Amino acid sequence: MQAKFIINLGEKAQVPIVAFSATSPSLTSLQSLYFFQASQNSSSQVKAISAIIQAYGWREVVPIYIDNEYGQGMIPFLIDALQEVDARVPYRSVIPPLASDDQIGEELYKLMTMQTRVFIMHMPIDLGSRLFTKAREIGMISEGYVWIMTSRMTNSIHSIESSVHDSIQGVLGLKTYVPKTIELENFTLRWKTKFHQDNPNILDVELNVKGLWAYDAASALARAVEKAGTTNFGFEYTTGSSNLTDLATMGVSLNGPKLRQALLDTRFTGLAGEFSLQNGQLQSSTFQIINVNGNGERGVAFWTPKNGLIRELNSTNISTYSTSRRNLGPIIWPGDSSSIPKGWEIPTNGKKLRVGVPVKDGFFEFVKVEHDASTNTTKVTGYSIDIFKAVIKALPYNVDYELIPFAKPNGESAGTYNDMVYQVYLGNFDALAADTTIIANRSNYVDFTLPYTESGVTMVVPIKDNDRKNAWVFLKPLTWDLWITSGIFFVFIGFVVWVLEHRINEEFRGPPSHEIGTSLWYSFSTMVFAQKETLFSNLARFVVIIWVFVVLILTQSYTASLTSLLTVQQLQPTVTDVNQLIKNGEYVGYQEGSFVLGILEEMNFDPAKLRTYKSIEECDELLSKGSANGGIAAAFDEVPCMTILLSQYCSKYTMVRSIYKTDGLGFVFPKGSPFVSDVSWAVLNVTEGEKMKEIEKAWFGDHRNCSSSNTQVSSGSLSLESFWGLFLIAGIASLSALIISFSMFLYKERRQIWICFDSKNSIWRRIFHALRIFDNKDPSSNTFRNKPLKDSGDIDNVQHIGTCDASPNTCCSTSPISCSVHMEPEFTFSEDSGTPSREYLS
Repeated sequence: MQAKFIINLGEKAQVPIVAFSATSPSLTSLQSLYFFQASQNSSSQVKAISAIIQAYGWREVVPIYIDNEYGQGMIPFLIDALQEVDARVPYRSVIPPLASDDQIGEELYKLMTMQTRVFIMHMPIDLGSRLFTKAREIGMISEGYVWIMTSRMTNSIHSIESSVHDSIQGVLGLKTYVPKTIELENFTLRWKTKFHQDNPNILDVELNVKGLWAYDAASALARAVEKAGTTNFGFEYTTGSSNLTDLATMGVSLNGPKLRQALLDTRFTGLAGEFSLQNGQLQSSTFQIINVNGNGERGVAFWTPKNGLIRELNSTNISTYSTSRRNLGPIIWPGDSSSIPKGWEIPTNGKKLRVGVPVKDGFFEFVKVEHDASTNTTKVTGYSIDIFKAVIKALPYNVDYELIPFAKPNGESAGTYNDMVYQVYLGNFDALAADTTIIANRSNYVDFTLPYTESGVTMVVPIKDNDRKNAWVFLKPLTWDLWITSGIFFVFIGFVVWVLEHRINEEFRGPPSHEIGTSLWYSFSTMVFAQKETLFSNLARFVVIIWVFVVLILTQSYTASLTSLLTVQQLQPTVTDVNQLIKNGEYVGYQEGSFVLGILEEMNFDPAKLRTYKSIEECDELLSKGSANGGIAAAFDEVPCMTILLSQYCSKYTMVRSIYKTDGLGFVFPKGSPFVSDVSWAVLNVTEGEKMKEIEKAWFGDHRNCSSSNTQVSSGSLSLESFWGLFLIAGIASLSALIISFSMFLYKERRQIWICFDSKNSIWRRIFHALRIFDNKDPSSNTFRNKPLKDSGDIDNVQHIGTCDASPNTCCSTSPISCSVHMEPEFTFSEDSGTPSREYLS
């Protein structure tokens, strides 16, 4: 109040006002051009305080401050700094400047009933000493508590009476750091000598930083006056009424603006450090973090605006802003404890933790609430409850709690899970022990622990067994494209073998029907037995070897697939596509009160096609009826719930796919609750240990994975994609053999083929002539070369061919039918004489 009044006077008179004791940040809001704050602004330390809070991971802080301009001015800056490090301020403790000891004690007792145990003291030294004394009396300067003093108290800690020292043991404080220099030592010595001369009865006095700021402010003003170069400090007065007060008649300084500019330009190294008034404000300097022990203090770290928390000021290996706890030295906390306080405790007002539990009509494996009317007691059991109890037991401290059903007076459920979560937000519950799914919308109102089990929304549908008595089941092992390709290759291989064997093998000669039948018989019979027909061509043998390998792979794969179809139970889901359900207008179900309803609506399901169920039995009944008979075609629910359904009905349903991913099931606490981190740590310990397996076995038995062990989804038929490489090899081998055989034929029969190849014959006649030659036996082959001729007709035939070779004009003419090419004789044997007879075909 005084500072504001003086600042206004200076603004009106244009006289610089230099303050070395007013530290409130609210003074800078006056935006006076003639006000110079030659002391640290109290808001400059909020970053250092938040750095300490962040280093130790405390989530809640309660500021205790004096109810005046000084106390209130820093609080908005402090809260902003704490929010930046995710620390909440659940309560502000305001102490009146003239508060009695009883009023202070009443406020401290109120703080004891809260969870928070981290307090920031921001008040003058006299009021702060009284508060610490009272806090020690009621047991708040003990283990588990954290007290942090702002710079105003810490800078004057040497002036605290000795009787108060026992009340601040273990307290942390922020102290303005003043570098030790020879000038400071000489000045301190001179000051103490002068002080003792003036006050001989006062001993052991220390000069605090305010005295240094005062000396530096006076030095700065003297330098500014010298720089301004004037000794005329006169005022220019305005004429007015004689009835005006002295303040109203105050004039304007003639050299005030020049002196103001000189102060802004003044920079030097003072007793308290570097002196520079930028925008009328002394720039923030370094703070030292001290720990009060015994009758003195011990420095544990430093804080600078550039580097944050550092152990040593002269450290050169720090280049970034740090809030690491490793940069803080060892601290003796209140209660002479070396253990770091966790920053909160269970309230000491005797109240238990109010833990809400849902009242359900089904899925009792998770939570089951039973009320005994005879004894008027409530029993809560279930998978989620057992895990919650194990987690609370795993905490390093005791927590008293009571399980409160979320129910109406008649015992029915009071609402959905969203309604129950909202009760935590309203403060009606301190926590929830339930199978509550962690989703984004709920996290806007409450905090979740780490999940204790995985979750997600999945679709469950009935399964059907493939009809293994189908008359055409033998066709199912292979897809149609593989059947067709196999058939084409059987015919193709038969043709290739016929081409390669026709001229040299009697088995592949004869009437066309006989030759076609023999070729197809030979090719298809490779699947089951060895052929009686002997192959003489090496190229044919090569092709058959490749083809037999292909057939072996095909038959073995076919046998294995058919065996699986006929022996293994083939269970397939009735529906696999959610969009098909929507397109067909099928009815689907979800658990009553579940958030799944919103997901189904987002997927564009018709609300009229949605049906609810409350229990596993009701879900089974709906699925058994089917969509057309008043039931449902599919059920949508969370994975843990559907796992229970499948564990009881292994052979009827299957889990098809996950349609929505969630973070799992977790426990619920109010936003910013300090329980969250500790309970999450305990959840990890429980879920990673044997206790979790015992709980799962107790509630789900050994059939938790029944669906995955008993429901075998049929594998698809064998397709061409799996065998196209084999067909490619067989095709290349066959084509290569044909090309080689054709080339050898053209080379061997080149003289006969080119006899009639004159320009007068058409291309088709030439091709026909070549084919007629190909249809003849190859007399040079081993098959016929070693056989004796059956009669002289064979010699005549050979001679006739030789004659054509010698005189082509005698056997080829321009007449279409004059080119006579003799076919080979068909040999028959007489049983009586054993001599061959012959018939010539022309």
